[in-house]
Amino acid sequence: MTVAQEIAGKLQEAFQPTRLEVADESERHRGHSGWQEGGETHFRVVISSPAFAGLSRIQCHRKVHEALSPNPMADIHALSLKISAE
Repeated sequence: MTVAQEIAGKLQEAFQPTRLEVADESERHRGHSGWQEGGETHFRVVISSPAFAGLSRIQCHRKVHEALSPNPMADIHALSLKISAE
């Protein structure tokens, strides 16, 4: 299982999203801090779920990080999040 698949599975289970996109953008960061051969270090997540309704941006980010901890958060360098309650 790839890290992207693990991220998607954990987020699907935790939030039952209406929209979920997980993109491995590691290659775009080649040569930057945290990049390693084989990728799976830099990810972009777009997620929409009613579970985020009424929460602040920080609360949403914390919920996502909690859902992904301790793995795969321990294994990745960067995580970009776009979260909505739609």
